[in-house]
Amino acid sequence: MSFWEAFRFWLKLGFISFGGPAGQIAIMHQELVEKRRWLSERRFLHALNYCMVLPGPEAQQLATYIGWLMHRTWGGIVAGVLFVLPSLFILIALSWLYVTFGDVPLVAGLFYGIKPAVTAIVVRAVHRIGSRTLKNFPLWGIAAASFVAMFAANVPFPIIIVAAALAGYAGGRIAPDKFKVGGGHGKADASYGLALIDDHTPTPVHARFRWSRLVVIVLIGALLWLLPMSALMFTQGWRGTLAQMGWFFTKAAFLTFGGAYAVLPYVYQGAVGTYGWLTPTQMIDGLALGETTPGPLIMVVAFVGFVGGHAAAVFGPERSLLSGVVAATLVTWFTFLPSFLFIFAGGPLVESTREDLKFTAPLTAITAAVVGVILNLALFFGYHVLWPHGFAGAVDALSAAMAVAAAVALIRFKRSVIEVIATCAVIGLAARVLY
Repeated sequence: MSFWEAFRFWLKLGFISFGGPAGQIAIMHQELVEKRRWLSERRFLHALNYCMVLPGPEAQQLATYIGWLMHRTWGGIVAGVLFVLPSLFILIALSWLYVTFGDVPLVAGLFYGIKPAVTAIVVRAVHRIGSRTLKNFPLWGIAAASFVAMFAANVPFPIIIVAAALAGYAGGRIAPDKFKVGGGHGKADASYGLALIDDHTPTPVHARFRWSRLVVIVLIGALLWLLPMSALMFTQGWRGTLAQMGWFFTKAAFLTFGGAYAVLPYVYQGAVGTYGWLTPTQMIDGLALGETTPGPLIMVVAFVGFVGGHAAAVFGPERSLLSGVVAATLVTWFTFLPSFLFIFAGGPLVESTREDLKFTAPLTAITAAVVGVILNLALFFGYHVLWPHGFAGAVDALSAAMAVAAAVALIRFKRSVIEVIATCAVIGLAARVLY
């Protein structure tokens, strides 16, 4: 395949990658493995298994890996950037509309209906990840402990992750059968004919492991992080909003095991609770916008950055729009930079083994802990949606009914996220117009 042929595909993917990581991976599998035959089933799943154990958005990392395997470093950069860039532009535009017209009755009515749908979406995430992960009592115990730790004691998310990893390491040695991951992305049995990069195609020269190359990549990655961070610290100060955002989302990039929904509790804990960049209601609205745009769900961080930068007006009150755009762009940079480094540094190691990667016991325990953390997030959203004026006020009966109906539609009838959000938005708008 030519570079420009691949470029056109990655550009197209950036605009059609709805449906979360599962949908995005399915699109890539259908297009690259089944239809175009650019690489074989085994090579595709081999790359996916590696991306699944990394922190960060696995679908974006998979695109980066495949682009790198086909067309060297520039191929990986193009694939990874185009996976994110359209959603960044769209979310910046939607964020501006939100902060500018969010109080207009029409927009307020739409978001009134969307909020219960978002709560149901997070509940579905708990159901999906929990049903796939919590296969025995120890894993249920880890999930319960993580929920209690965050809900009752407000334990920071990184501490929960470290504790779960330690519990998994110990559990894997004491009772290894309890910490095995069943199902998932295992060995490939399907065959769609010969592929350009087939099962036994030799590893390209650029994908072979070399220590010198690894050192260069690590140094370049460190510079790409250090230069913008140093500029922010020099111009804004370490306590400045932009520098704090850069540092916070760098940490998030290294802690987001378990997919996009795993990072959301950490983001709301920091962005809402610690730094106050946005309100709980704005966090829910941002997740709704993230769910309805293409690209990885973790792109909700661009909304967080825009709203936080716009409110802080880091370049002055008359330049609040510029503040929001710069903050959203910087947040995206610091969030996704580690994902590229993981692929460019680790890809040659993965290609050199060509063996199926398996989840380790610590990662299994981390995934179980993430279930409890996301359940806490669901309750957090539910509280602010169903009791908009606090427990002292009355329950919003219509929001409660919409949340239950949306959860049933998503979990029982397998309706798409877009359908559920659109339906709830129309109901919310009609309710505000009529009442």
